[in-house]
Amino acid sequence: MSVQSSPAQATEAYDVIVVGAGFAGMYMLHRLRGLGFSARVYEQGGGVGGTWYWNRYPGARCDVESMQYSYSFSEELQQEWDWSERYAPQPEILQYANHVADRFDLRRDIQFDTRVERAMFDERTATWSVTIAGGKTVDARFVVLATGCLSNARKPDIKGLENFKGPVYHTGNWPHEPVDFTGLRVGLIGTGSSGIQSAPIIAGQARHLTVFQRTANFSIPARNGALTDEERNAFRKKYPEIRRFAREVARNGIYAEQPDRGALDDSEEERRAKFRARWDRGGLTFMYVYNNLGLERAANDTAADFVRGKIAEIVKDPETAKLLQPNSHPIGTKRICIDTDYFATFNRPNVSLVDIKADPIEEITANAVRVAGRDHEVDALVMATGFDAMTGSVAKIDIRGRGGRTLNRKWAEGPKTYLGLMSAGFPNLFIITGPGSPSVLSNMIVSIEQHVDWIADCLVHMREQGLATMEADTEAEEKWVAHVNEVASGTLYPQASSWYMGANIPGKPRIFMPYIGGVGVYRRICDDVAAKGYEGFVMGWAEVPQAAAS
Repeated sequence: MSVQSSPAQATEAYDVIVVGAGFAGMYMLHRLRGLGFSARVYEQGGGVGGTWYWNRYPGARCDVESMQYSYSFSEELQQEWDWSERYAPQPEILQYANHVADRFDLRRDIQFDTRVERAMFDERTATWSVTIAGGKTVDARFVVLATGCLSNARKPDIKGLENFKGPVYHTGNWPHEPVDFTGLRVGLIGTGSSGIQSAPIIAGQARHLTVFQRTANFSIPARNGALTDEERNAFRKKYPEIRRFAREVARNGIYAEQPDRGALDDSEEERRAKFRARWDRGGLTFMYVYNNLGLERAANDTAADFVRGKIAEIVKDPETAKLLQPNSHPIGTKRICIDTDYFATFNRPNVSLVDIKADPIEEITANAVRVAGRDHEVDALVMATGFDAMTGSVAKIDIRGRGGRTLNRKWAEGPKTYLGLMSAGFPNLFIITGPGSPSVLSNMIVSIEQHVDWIADCLVHMREQGLATMEADTEAEEKWVAHVNEVASGTLYPQASSWYMGANIPGKPRIFMPYIGGVGVYRRICDDVAAKGYEGFVMGWAEVPQAAAS
């Protein structure tokens, strides 16, 4: 299947071009090599790791436990790597990514510091022409977008920001050298996950930290700590069951106890005891106490009220505590945060909270953030304003399919895919954990491995059958988009103005992007589609069957 270069052919050619060298791109490359496909990976950053290469802000940490936020494709890898903490910090996750790249000798097929600018499908030759920064063009039969769901930092459009004289940092694109806020007055704009993780660290350094909050968020203590050898070994022995459960049973790809009852099935006393036990344990499993917290508002209110009560207990100033208590959305309908001493940070004398929901930021001056006519003087700004999630990294590439139609134009009213894997009109273009798949509602590595394995099997099928093209059928795509939104509408999730809905990006269409039906259910759907000869996809045969890759 490989496309070979000839002396007269100036353009490099591969079977597959992969865009991005995060966890998705690295595993995709590993699988392609093992199957005999020629592949090249282009990565915008200077190293592997994707999200964990860029997100180096203070306190950056995964919200899935380390022993589960890891590859499962290699038994040797999962047995040999020692995670140091329950929730791995960013430097350790990046170290793990580099270890994987070295262990499987991936770097020789990855080109770093290279941005993919354009990809155009040639209907005559059934190949993609990919243009990278600098104007060089490379050809491939297939393109796989491993661009990540949370890798396109959103820079807010705030009046006067360009006039600010001090340094401005974004949590999604943090400097690679250490940043020291000692003695500085720091303004932190945004209280999503990165703001909640970084605030306690910055407050410990800064002369004063002013947090500008538009939307209060629910956050559960991480209760992070060092992992012992005994804990690691016990987990490793259970890996076969843990991985099976994450793939086939869990809705979110995380091994945890499954609730067997609803919140209102218990007495108030029993309910509070269970919430308290999960709060004390820490982490995302707080939302697994009952099986209807994401479905029924009355049940959800019991959990939300408990957390609001905890915030009131922790934060000493009643007015500040009230501002920090979320009331605009059901708990869990925005990705719930986990933290280390976030709410307690507001008890520090050098920390203040400014509500910018009631009074939005008017402008930023040379040395202050102006809210309601008052200047809050700062020496440095930290933008914790999130990402253009799920579609942002794809949108930065000029992708043109059949008839020269651009993917951005097609997705102008919301992303449309079949299974989150392909979009009609764009043959041989695969998306890993794209909109319409569980992706950000799951343990990302579980979902990444499932998509990569599905794509790899599909490419082998095409090679064996002498198929030249594959693309989503328009009708199947429309039905899938409708199904994704129908399933979401049966939950409380659409009630939140979240980045799941694109609500954090002005002008972005409001459509629920991830598939909420569950990782196990989704996997069975994908496997069934493949078993039925890739039902819902349109295949095109080559005039001459392609030879196997050399």
